[in-house]
Amino acid sequence: MPTVRDKLWLWAHLAGSHDEIYELPRPSRITPVDAAKYMGIRNLIMVQFDGKPLPPFDAMAEEFRVLDRVIWSIIGAGGKTNPEMRAHVFDLAARYENITGVITDDFFLIEDDQLKPCLTIEQLQEMRDRLHVGDKQLEMWTVLYDYMVDQAPTEHLALADRLTFWTWETQNLANLEANFAKCEQRIPSVPKVLGCYMWDYGTKQPTPVGAMQKQCDLGLQWLRDGRIDGIILLASCVCDIELEAVEWTRKWIERVADEPL
Repeated sequence: MPTVRDKLWLWAHLAGSHDEIYELPRPSRITPVDAAKYMGIRNLIMVQFDGKPLPPFDAMAEEFRVLDRVIWSIIGAGGKTNPEMRAHVFDLAARYENITGVITDDFFLIEDDQLKPCLTIEQLQEMRDRLHVGDKQLEMWTVLYDYMVDQAPTEHLALADRLTFWTWETQNLANLEANFAKCEQRIPSVPKVLGCYMWDYGTKQPTPVGAMQKQCDLGLQWLRDGRIDGIILLASCVCDIELEAVEWTRKWIERVADEPL
């Protein structure tokens, strides 16, 4: 029987990726693997940030062998992608058993107040055609923010195997239940995973413990109810800078992670 821990994921970037951008209180030096160990999480989502790390990713994939499952970005933060990088990730997945999927981060960019997909339907279908590697079938995950729910073209989202849902600013967690229900209504066929920020990147402020608790408690209830298939904590590169939200979440994981689902 699966446990809560089996459904927990840590969103990961290289150490220090957010140091100069989001007004964090101090620099971070923790690696993705060490952050996962610290948080008690065995599944990782590795995403390029500011174009880093650069391929090849083989040395990092070796470090990740200690993890149960790894999802790797084929579109990085800010919508950065290229055919060579995508091809390398699929090759990597064919060689490393615990790489179980790929993710398209920041798949929709805003241009002239409109959402513009980073890949066309045809390119997405080409990605889907490459998901069978070796003797396994990869999953393709994608990212959707709360403020995009009304505009995002459902034909693109419907090609995903998992839809990760994120509330960009902590203040909008007041509408989490309603926004998530709207997401369920618009894209009913794709399983959902709840994304939870441990730092308020939208306003460059700490995530209050109360807001962190709301996300985690709702996520746990939705896991039990079958409304979501996982919870993602973001991000590895804030796990060593003494944030109250991180420490509360780590203790929450200790408390609930071994509960059966």
